[in-house]
This record gives sequence, C-alpha cells and structure tokens, in this order.
Amino acid sequence: MDNFIVSARKYRPSTFETVVGQQHITGTLKNAIKNSQLAQAFLFCGPRGVGKTTCARILAKTINCQQLSPEVEACGNCDSCKSFQHGNSFSIHELDAASNNSVDDIRSLIEQVRIPPQTGKYKIYIIDEVHMLSTQAFNAFLKTLEEPPSYAIFILATTEKHKILPTILSRCQIFDFNRIKVEHIAGHLANIANKEEVTYDQDGLHLIAQKADGGLRDALSMFDQIVSFSNKNVSYQAVIDNLNILDYDYYFKLTDAILAEDAVNALLVFDEVLSNGFDGSHFISGLASHFRNLLVGKDSATLKLLEVSENIRQRYIEQAQQTEVGLLLSTLNIANQCEINYRTSKNQRLQVELALLKMCHVRSAIQVNKQPIEMNNRPESVKKKPDTFVANALENASSVAETKPKETIKQAQVQTVVESNIPPESQETRTSGKLKIPSFKDMKLSSSVPSLSDVFKDKKEVDPDADPEYIMGSDQQHFTYEDFLKIWHALADKAKAESKITLFTLMTANPPKLRDDFKVEIMVENAIQENLLSISKIDILNELRVKLKNFAIDLIPVQAESNVIRKPYTNQEKYQAMLAKNPLVDKLRQEFNLGFD
Repeated sequence: MDNFIVSARKYRPSTFETVVGQQHITGTLKNAIKNSQLAQAFLFCGPRGVGKTTCARILAKTINCQQLSPEVEACGNCDSCKSFQHGNSFSIHELDAASNNSVDDIRSLIEQVRIPPQTGKYKIYIIDEVHMLSTQAFNAFLKTLEEPPSYAIFILATTEKHKILPTILSRCQIFDFNRIKVEHIAGHLANIANKEEVTYDQDGLHLIAQKADGGLRDALSMFDQIVSFSNKNVSYQAVIDNLNILDYDYYFKLTDAILAEDAVNALLVFDEVLSNGFDGSHFISGLASHFRNLLVGKDSATLKLLEVSENIRQRYIEQAQQTEVGLLLSTLNIANQCEINYRTSKNQRLQVELALLKMCHVRSAIQVNKQPIEMNNRPESVKKKPDTFVANALENASSVAETKPKETIKQAQVQTVVESNIPPESQETRTSGKLKIPSFKDMKLSSSVPSLSDVFKDKKEVDPDADPEYIMGSDQQHFTYEDFLKIWHALADKAKAESKITLFTLMTANPPKLRDDFKVEIMVENAIQENLLSISKIDILNELRVKLKNFAIDLIPVQAESNVIRKPYTNQEKYQAMLAKNPLVDKLRQEFNLGFD
C-alpha cells in the first residue's frame, strides 16, 4: 500500500517516443532540437490530460541532455538527466501559475533569469496554467519573454488559450495538442494492463477510452478504479457497472423495436433504463449517438468514424443494413428535438416516451409518403389510361348494387378510387374544402367506361341541389373587391372575438390590395407581423378560397416603408423637439441658466 503509485504517474512518458497521440508535436520538437532551431518561448495549448506538461518536461530534459541518442531522445544516464529525474536540477525550474500569479512572483522569476545556468547549456522555465497570471503579471513578463538571455527558454502550458493576452501569444511558438483518439488510449491501456498482469477485454478498454473523452489522464484514473473494483479483471460488464454507462444492448434492442414498430417494447426498454438509475437526458443523448453510429456504419468509407471495439462495430454494421437512411435521419431529428426540450419540460419522462412513440411510427409515415411518388412513377401505358382504374371499381360496385339495396352500398370504395385519381391541381382544393363524391344514383352505370372528366364535370350537371361550396370544376371564379373585403373583415372580427388582437390589428391596419392574378398583398411593418401572417395564412386561405370559390387566392406579405419618426427619448432629444416647436425655449433656458436634468 505504501508503494502504490497511480498509473498516470507511474507510466508517465519520459521520452518523445512514448508520448501517446501527439506525434505531430513531438516530431516538430525533435527536429527543432536536431537542427538547433529552438525558440526562446513555447506555448503548449490543449484540453486536460493530453500531455502538455509531460511534453514540456521531456523537451526541457532533452535540451540539456549531454548525450543525445541518434533518435534525438534524452539518454537518461548523464548528470543533467539524473538530476532532473530526481527533482534537484538547477537548470530546469517549474512554476505553478495558479498559485504564483502575482506581479511579485513574476519579478522574482525575472531576477532568477539573470543568473546563468550552473550546469547544462540552457536554463529552462516551465510555467504551468499560465492563463491564471494576472494582467499586471503578464505585462511585467512581456519584456523578458520577448528578449530573454540567450541561455533562457520559457515553456508555457495552458488549457485556456483564449485567456492569454495577444501580446504574450505573439512572442511564443504555439503548439496545439489534440484530444487523443479512442484507439490510441485503448492501446495504451492494454500495454499497461499487460505490464500489471491485469486481465481485460477490448470492449471494456474501448468503453473507458470513450468515457475519457480524449484525456489520457482521465482514462488512467478510471482504469485504476476498475482494476480495484473488479480485482484485476477489466471486463465490459465491470466497466458498465462501475462507471454508470448505459449498455449498448439497450440501444440495439430499442432500435429493433423501432424497426418492428413495437411501441410497447420500446417503452418497456426505457422503463428498464430508468429502473437501473439512469437519467432520461443521458439515455436520449446516447440514443442519438447510437443512430449517428448506425448512419456512419451504412457506408464502408465512413466506418473509420466508428470509435468502438471490433465486436460492437460488427453489431453496428449488421443493424445498419436493416435500417433506411430516411428512418435514421428522422429518428435523429426527433431525438435531437427531445434533448433540446428535455430540461425545460415539467414531465421529462413523458417527453422521452413521446419521442420513442414518434420513432416507432416513422417507418409507417415514410411508407405513406412514398405512395404518391409510386403513383407518379407508374408506366406510361397506365398513366395514359387512368379510366381503367375507375372502370374496374365501378363494375365491382355495380355488381354489389344489383344484389344489395342501395342504402347498404359502401360508398367508401368509390371514394377511395376517385380520391386516388384526383389530378394534382385539385389536391389543394381537397385539403382546403370539403369534397363531395358523386353517389351511384348520380353516376350512369353503363357498358361505356366513364372518364375522370365525366366524374368531375360541372357541379350543376352532377348534382343541381348541391352546395356551391363544393364545386371542383372551376378553381378560379372571378369575384369583386367588395366581396373580398366583406369576407376579409368578417375574418378580422372573428380573430378579435377569439382574442387574437395582434392578428386583428394586422388585418385592419392597412387595407389589402387585390391583384389581377388573385394574389392579395398584405402590408406588414416588421418581421413579427410577417411571421404572424405566415402562421395564420392557412386558416385564412381556407375561408377565402372556399367562400369566394377561387383556389388561386394567395396572401403575399409586403414590407411597409418605414417613415415613422422616432420619438424623443433622452433629455437632449426632448429639448431639441421643444426647441423646434418654440425657439423662445432656448432664450428661457439661457436666461435662467437651466440644465437638461
């Protein structure tokens, strides 16, 4: 127990070669040492636990090494390397700027810089968390940082580059450290596990690497925790149990339920997740990541973006083949919207359950949307003779009419056939108004096949007693501006009665302008009114088109010219307004020596 050292310290890299995942930086530093092109100030930036301080120490040790290897690595055997490893080097100094951030600390540092190194060629100062220095300390450090002695080298490290003064940044060579990739962290953990004689599986190590979010120090801390928890057996289940991670199996089972449109099973899976103590926000976030991984797994070119172990990768590939891209995009959108609304919702569980129910019905919605496309993509021979569809249905219906009373005829059969063959230009009419399907007594069932034009001919020929509101044949009937205004003001009064005062004001503030192409120009004064008009447009058009029997009517917002003079706000503006009305006000102010306050 007394000799235990955490893995983050015990296996801290001591050479450039052993640094994990930062080869673009270590290669640059080795070339600079090899070619004797060292800068006098370095700035190492990046997230926590990615090797900034470690690289600073390796660079300091390598610079002063007396016996560099051919690979430009510190030997570790010379006096300079040994003194650094034992922590008693007189040429390498570390300063924690988080606790030494005052001007006096920097002045003391500047005084030390003036003294040449006793051993070694360079005197190196490593300042960690440099962004914690005060503004006065930064300013005191500027001159020394720009023109230090030839033997002085400064290595600054920070996690928050944006907090450092630009004058400091301009005096340093800046190196940006990346987050370490999952496979690099997992490989490093596997090497440590082999040295420590710890049994493991790759799924568990990948899960630790994903949880670390690119930080190797965090991964090593979690690794030590799992080793203690599982008695040196880092398994997938041990990682899940100890780090509070949702198992992949939940997401795979839930996706199977969504593909099968099994809403009951989907809700039961979510209930099991909640019973195990997981938060709904954590669950929906993981589900969105799962759908993203499935989307990535559908193409071999994007498989490299899957940062999971090989076993989990194969499961993703198999399930991705069973899902459509449209389904994944729709479920991703639903999950993202649920995650946005989750924290503001009072019933958070219902928010997630509602999202799951929507996901279970996405596939049905996609199939419904595909049906009109399939009708349009029929062969030309079928498109040219749509009457055959109606004829077959009418013949079937006529045989039923001969064997059963007219009252028991199912008009839904004819309605389905007629609606499926409505021309595209009549679709808007069908959604905005009521569509009356001719009954059998109005249709002449004969041996000749009726065409669609016969079915949808003028209303007076089909049913003279029908309401003119249902006319389908003429969709651009002319009307007068007075008739339009009468219905327009009635709609405005209706909005007022429903307490829609903003809409009432919009409809009555400026008279609408009717154009020859049945487009109505509505004057809007700002973006709020334009948005309100777009929201209420469908309801208004439904009333106007049906009552005026013209389905070409449309509402066009027109931005009003801003000629409004801004009201005076400040005392100076109010005084100028008063002075414009009566110039004697200025004489009164001067005579009594008055101010604006």
